[in-house]
Order: sequence, then structure tokens, then C-alpha cells
Amino acid sequence: MPLNIDWQQILLHLLNFLILGVGLYLLLYKPVKKFMKKREDAYAEREEKTEAALSDAERSREEYAEKLSRADDEISTMKKQATVETAALQAEKLRQAQTEADSIVADARKKAAEEHDKIISGVSTDIRDLVSDMAQKVVMTSSVDEAYEQFLSDVEEEEKNGKE
Repeated sequence: MPLNIDWQQILLHLLNFLILGVGLYLLLYKPVKKFMKKREDAYAEREEKTEAALSDAERSREEYAEKLSRADDEISTMKKQATVETAALQAEKLRQAQTEADSIVADARKKAAEEHDKIISGVSTDIRDLVSDMAQKVVMTSSVDEAYEQFLSDVEEEEKNGKE
């Protein structure tokens, strides 16, 4: 053996190295590679799920935005309809109030006219009574005046007769 090399030892070391390599391949490399593949697949699956969820979320957001716009349109339509109904109701109430006000004014005028007629008839009765009283007083006054005149003329005659 030249250089003190034992070929049998080299082959045994080579065989040990080969067994170690196969053992390490089977025990470490293959399971690690399998684990890495599973991990890569899990990440890919998560990414697909995330993209699907993201697209679902985007679609839902678009649906909600569309529903919201339809709801806004409905609300504006309902608001316009409510405004029209309110205006019609307000006009109707205003007409009713005007009719009621006209009725109240007409009743008040009628009552005022009745009261006026009542007062006028009462006053004319009072005036008749006053005129009657005044006429009686005038009649009495004229008879008093006549009596006074008669008295004065009688006194004058007596004075004439007494002087004579």
C-alpha cells in the first residue's frame, strides 16, 4: 500500500457516506421538502382564499353602493312625494280654514246686523216714548201757558176794572 492508503477503508467510508447521505435524504431532506411544499401550498391556498374574499368583498361593496344609491333615489322620490302631499294637505287645510273664516265672518255680520236691528228697534221705541213724553209736556206746557196767559189777562182786566 503505497502512501498508506487502504482502499477498503476508503470504500467503507464512501459506503458510510452514501448511507449517511441516503439516510439524511430520507430522514431530513425529503420531510423538509415535503413540509416546505405543504407550506407553499398552504400559502398559495390562503392567497387564493384572500383574493376570493377580496373579490367577494369588492362585489359586496359594489352591491351595497348600488343598494345605497337606489335607497337614496327612493328616499328622494319619497321626499318629493311627501312634499307634494304636504303641499296638497296644506292647501286643503288653508281652503278649509278660509271657508271656516268666511263662515265665522258671515255669522258675525249676521249677528251684528241682528243686534243693529234690535238696537234700532229699541231706540225707535225709546224715541217714540220720548216724543210721546215731550208731546205730553208740550201739551201740558201749552195748557200751562194758556192758563198763565189767561191769568195775566184776568189780572189786567181786574186792574182795569179796579182803576175804573
